[in-house]
Amino acid sequence: MTIGGHHNKLEELFNKSDVKLGDSVIVETNNATHIGILIPRYEYADDNHLVLKLKNGYNIGINLGKIKSIKKMIEKSDATNKSNIDYNYRDNFSYENMDQNLSQSQLPNLSLLSTGGTISSKIDYRTGGVMAALTAKELNDSIPELMKIANIDPEVILTEYSENIKPEHWSLIAKKIANNILSGKYEGIIVSHGTDTMHYTSAALSFALQNLPIPVVLVGAQRSSDRPSSDASLNLIGACTFATKSKFSGVFVAMHYSISDDVIACHIGTRVRKNHTSRRDAFHSIDVYPFSLIKKDQIKIPNQYTDLIFQERNKNFEDMIVRPNFENKVSLLKFYPGFDCRMFDYCIKLGHKAIILEGTGLGHINKECFSQIKNAIDNGILIFMTSQCIWGRIALTVYDTGRDLLNLGVIPLSNTTSETALVKAMWCLGNFNEEKDVIKTMTTNIANEFTNRIPVE
Repeated sequence: MTIGGHHNKLEELFNKSDVKLGDSVIVETNNATHIGILIPRYEYADDNHLVLKLKNGYNIGINLGKIKSIKKMIEKSDATNKSNIDYNYRDNFSYENMDQNLSQSQLPNLSLLSTGGTISSKIDYRTGGVMAALTAKELNDSIPELMKIANIDPEVILTEYSENIKPEHWSLIAKKIANNILSGKYEGIIVSHGTDTMHYTSAALSFALQNLPIPVVLVGAQRSSDRPSSDASLNLIGACTFATKSKFSGVFVAMHYSISDDVIACHIGTRVRKNHTSRRDAFHSIDVYPFSLIKKDQIKIPNQYTDLIFQERNKNFEDMIVRPNFENKVSLLKFYPGFDCRMFDYCIKLGHKAIILEGTGLGHINKECFSQIKNAIDNGILIFMTSQCIWGRIALTVYDTGRDLLNLGVIPLSNTTSETALVKAMWCLGNFNEEKDVIKTMTTNIANEFTNRIPVE
């Protein structure tokens, strides 16, 4: 007989100590004291270890033979310490008031939609690699802290690593989110997603779902959920905290703010980018501050977001706009020394409808390509310019190269990131038939893809 993945030996110890899965406990061993939360063991764990989630987010296995005692902790409110938290992020954030100590029946409802990725994966001990395995329910059950935040309805809609996500998947996710919102059951939507293309999906949802009545928060992990160093737990806790307690709606990405396991940053869906291959703080807001910082049950909101488009959460579902279609025939071309200008001819051959050019600096490309650019535009391809620089905005009026590109018909996109520009072009072409409407929409701020100058770190 097993309960919650623990076998008879541990069940006997749990019963003797009057503890159960999800309890905060103090575990005394022969040479150490551990404080954490009892969580289910994974199916490949042996029968002689219990799994404890420490306060820093790490999971450890403790050998049964070394356990002297397990005592249930009586948690005390740390509300008196709220004002002492130091986020070390200048002084540009102010606190929102949080509801605390809600009973289970009073907790808000969240929808957790799993699409795959590292956050929904675990180690495959046959190969030593990571494989997709955890369902949304398993992910939810493995983090007992979530039970104190919300009543969560988990559902798997995809099981894909993020490199396999396509525009048609964005449409599927957007439609599912819209249906769940219209059900009126939820205070927020969580989407677990692989990190490599999560910023593409967050941009896609930002355009496909406008005037959202509740927040939609994408969350991922740099390390799989069953690794001792996994960031999945804290990221998901932060995402759920924001989704239930922030007064704002929109599309956001919740990931580690630093390499430490204490603060989660919640980024604007169109202003975020993955900038590191493996660090926990791989995601950064570009040209803006993170929308909020989350530590435990507290949320800090920046004071300077007066020029950006946000609305407070509401129950007026009728104002929500759902335009979930995307056009695949869009290219993102990065210019580099030695760039083959025939790439523009190839885009014509493929029947592409738009090209996002990632130019140098302020938005430049070798003049040798000008004839191919003109030919592509003459063949009905819309060409938009972004910069390969991560921060800053393009300006095609500073140098003669930029002015020549403007005369050819290249359309500048200010400080829109290249990834967001690509997604927006796919969305515009998927939802608007007239070229003039596509150009007007591409150059209009829809979901904070354009921003004013804001000092950043």
